Amino acid sequence: MRTWTLRAAWRPIGVISLTAAVLIAPATAFAQFNPPQDQGQSPAIGEKYHVEASFNFWNPQLFGTISSEQFGLLGSDISLTADLGYLQQRFHEFRFVLRPAKKHRFRVQYTPISYTAQSNFKRNIIFNGINFPVSLPVSSQFDWRVWRLGYEYDFVYRSRGFVGVLLETRMTEFTAKLQSAVASEFTQAKGPLPALGFVARGYVHPTTAINFEWSGMRLPDIDPKYQANYFDWDLYGTVNFTNYVGFQMGWRKQTTFLSIDHDRGDLKFQGLWFGGVVRY
Repeated sequence: MRTWTLRAAWRPIGVISLTAAVLIAPATAFAQFNPPQDQGQSPAIGEKYHVEASFNFWNPQLFGTISSEQFGLLGSDISLTADLGYLQQRFHEFRFVLRPAKKHRFRVQYTPISYTAQSNFKRNIIFNGINFPVSLPVSSQFDWRVWRLGYEYDFVYRSRGFVGVLLETRMTEFTAKLQSAVASEFTQAKGPLPALGFVARGYVHPTTAINFEWSGMRLPDIDPKYQANYFDWDLYGTVNFTNYVGFQMGWRKQTTFLSIDHDRGDLKFQGLWFGGVVRY
């Protein structure tokens, strides 16, 4: 059994916060200049709201490996698909936006991902210091749950779109468990991960918008025991039936690499998602 947190890896949080301030400060200065509004364009539908909530279904492909060392035994690189036999499946996701002013948004996003499977290893696997021999039936469970808490400032805002910056904290929890007739072991990691990002939206029609979001962070090489990088790409379209109801569909890719001492996870989720959005 192994449980560890990521807090020790984030002592440079002050540097990251300062970087975010440097990025946002020019945007605030730019906001003092008010150029003429767009001329000759119909106002977009779906931009008049203070609260927005969406519920989505995500069907990502899974790629990745995990490993865990204990008792001086180097852990095997365990493939989530080839070794554990995880198959592509659909998950749900929740997003919430509080918009107190036109250019300011506070965002919450929750994505719970969970896989379970039974398989027979085709090779000897060492996980958390325990040997799981070849051909032995093994039950496995893999959980990846992420809360994203963020603030968005749209430093360019027009009637048909905007461009903004994003500052986030990601509360990430990762759990992997293997169980057989001879042993049961799990490893767990959790903690806050800061991220910076970029967002943009453009309306190709008063009812239809194309959205792009990118966010992530790479941990500075301060301590060789801790390595991490994680990035999220999200490209999607929104069709607004009214100012208060719409449909969304897009493609999202999430990559994460974590290495704490000799425990590692190298993961990638990517695939289509769709859902509905309501506003008030």
